[in-house]
Amino acid sequence: MTPFKLTDELIEQIEMLIEGQKDGDLRLLMKEFHYADVAEIANELEEEQATYLIKLLDSEKTSDALTELDEDVREAILSNLSPKEIAGEIEELDTDDAADIVGELPKEIVQEVISEIEDREHAKYIVDLLRYDEDTAGGLMAKELVKVNENWNVLKCVKEMRAQAENVTRVHSIYVVDDEEKLKGRLSLKDLLTTSTTTHIKEVYIPKVDSVNVNEKPEEVAKIMSKYDLEAIPVVDEIGRLVGRITIDDIVDVIRDEAERDYQLAAGISQDVEADDSIWELTRARLPWLILGLFGGLGAAVIMGSFETIVKNAPEILFFTPLIAAMAGNVGVQSSAIIVQGLANDDLKGSIGNRLWKEMLLALLNGFILSILLLLFTWLWKGEFNTALAISLSLVAVIVVAGLIGTFIPLFLDKRNIDPAIATGPFITTSNDIFGILIYFWIAKLILGI
Repeated sequence: MTPFKLTDELIEQIEMLIEGQKDGDLRLLMKEFHYADVAEIANELEEEQATYLIKLLDSEKTSDALTELDEDVREAILSNLSPKEIAGEIEELDTDDAADIVGELPKEIVQEVISEIEDREHAKYIVDLLRYDEDTAGGLMAKELVKVNENWNVLKCVKEMRAQAENVTRVHSIYVVDDEEKLKGRLSLKDLLTTSTTTHIKEVYIPKVDSVNVNEKPEEVAKIMSKYDLEAIPVVDEIGRLVGRITIDDIVDVIRDEAERDYQLAAGISQDVEADDSIWELTRARLPWLILGLFGGLGAAVIMGSFETIVKNAPEILFFTPLIAAMAGNVGVQSSAIIVQGLANDDLKGSIGNRLWKEMLLALLNGFILSILLLLFTWLWKGEFNTALAISLSLVAVIVVAGLIGTFIPLFLDKRNIDPAIATGPFITTSNDIFGILIYFWIAKLILGI
């Protein structure tokens, strides 16, 4: 299969077919495209054109395409569809995706859309899912699954599974519940096929099954599924009743969204934005950290101003100020990035004290090697040993302090339930710049006696 590639020529061709209302040719052209390709095309069209395309094509394809669209494009298209047309799209989706779309609709039309869904059980499931916060396992799960009662025999179990499987896109696991719908375990397909039809399920099911509570955070669900290599995980309510399941495709979305948020935080962007957002939205996301950087720079300037005597009598100290500030920022970002990654993967072991001690030893080793190189270079260049010594010792101290700050801050933020990813961006760089400049000039003054 040749990978889909969106070209200007293809967009122009589709726009011409829409303008000429050549529906037959347009359907034929779009027939072989995957729903993700349809979404990519719709994202590039004008609002009216994208709506025309969605209305024209079969809901079996366009419903999934709607879930892949940019949020603003999807909102625009849905605003041009009637409640009945929206309901037609939603009926083709799994309940988790359907609930996500319904949750984005204006409140005044949600009830109308729900009432237009012909499959009443599907509608009930969507309403159930809308009760959960989107930032929980309940808001992430789907209601479609295959479950069997522990008191059924194998023959009845197979019949019930056939009926349930018609509404499930992929059957990852067969869950076992009791008469109160409480999750008891899972059923092996091999055991089901090799067991007498009169055997009761309670005699053959596997009681060990990983599950998550409806109120669990999606990030924690992702960690569990990643740790145990699960393709799906059942979701239970507060009293252990099976209420849904989360599949790996939903978790991939969670991991991707979390990575994007962390990347933006590390770059000093405080809100979730995209390149196509308005200038005002992008400014609001970037400006807070830029203001922090501005005040950090002003703070460094004030510190340098307080060491005016050194600047006058040993102006060569100024030449190395950018180097000291850069090393402080780089070491701090390296240290914080490792800690943040460890926190995200749940790999950090031991106490904060042990972690700081290890980082200090690492910083001392790196600082010693770098300071020797800097000492030799500065001494040969300027011929002033004391000046070279002051700069080199400052570098060691700055690297140690930056490493400790870069380690401590994300650990501290994590203990306070604040996303530690902010510690890998301008926050850590700015703070280390200020401390680095202060330490640099203080040691220089001490050694040079100025």
